[in-house]
Amino acid sequence: MSDLTAVKTPRPSVLRKLGLDKANTQKWIFLFIAIVPPFGGYLLFTLFPNILSVYYAMLNWDGFTDATFVGLSNFVTAFQDKYVWRALTHNLIFMITVPFFVIIISLLLAYLITNKTYKENKFLKVLFFFPNVLSTVVVALLWAFIYDGSYGLLNGILKFLGIDMGNFYWLGNESTALASIIPAWVWGGVGLYVIIFANAMLGIPKSLYEAAILEGAGHMTRLFKITMPLVTPIIRVSALFLVVGTMKGFEIILIMTNGGPFGSTDVIGLYMFNLAFGIEYRNYGYASAVGMILFVILVTAKLLIDKFVPNKGYEY
Repeated sequence: MSDLTAVKTPRPSVLRKLGLDKANTQKWIFLFIAIVPPFGGYLLFTLFPNILSVYYAMLNWDGFTDATFVGLSNFVTAFQDKYVWRALTHNLIFMITVPFFVIIISLLLAYLITNKTYKENKFLKVLFFFPNVLSTVVVALLWAFIYDGSYGLLNGILKFLGIDMGNFYWLGNESTALASIIPAWVWGGVGLYVIIFANAMLGIPKSLYEAAILEGAGHMTRLFKITMPLVTPIIRVSALFLVVGTMKGFEIILIMTNGGPFGSTDVIGLYMFNLAFGIEYRNYGYASAVGMILFVILVTAKLLIDKFVPNKGYEY
């Protein structure tokens, strides 16, 4: 009887080993469920299309008929294409102006919200964030109406101030169309960064501001000497997002001007979109080559931000 009992009862070490194997199995199952689906989605919908676009960039192909391999010919054509350089120039203008104004305005508004005890602070946060709730289509149509020549709000305000612009259509003139898009883009992006910067500023100890006030520091001194250095990492990430967004984004331009008049507001993303899906002219291979150039520019911009915008924040 004792022998049977000895045979049927596993050793404690064996039980521990079985328990360890079970724990390892559960761990690997959890890792598989947690990692494989999102990583597989990234490979399928992001990495694979990007790799495939490198191959497409070497083809003369409209997306329907048989493709012809042309090697690096599309890249040579892109570098000689004056419309590519015109679009990149417009992108450069947006890349400099839009992030600059968005970050400066957002910092000032966030500082006022966090350092001024206004009763309306919560309402102001919602008000500033409201443009981000709207879709890009709504924002573009709203500002297109503001710039309208016949019923536009801007011409009405100018007329009230004694400046009669007549039926001047701001988006229909080559000299004003590009500059007119910047306020719309800035207005649509400020609200999000106001919330981001305000939350970052709430983490700064009040004692630093109190000590600065005792030393006689004004609001601008506190903003530039205390607030901005302590939220520098947040500013850096925000600048990166804004630069990438202005280089890639074209939806608001597509709706407001569609690159016109006469290409005066065309950007590289819109130009690439029209090359790939245009009605009169369609060359998916050439559009992919332009996309590769845009990819190189985005990587370069990211490296420049890493180099010239400090990554380390100040300790307190």
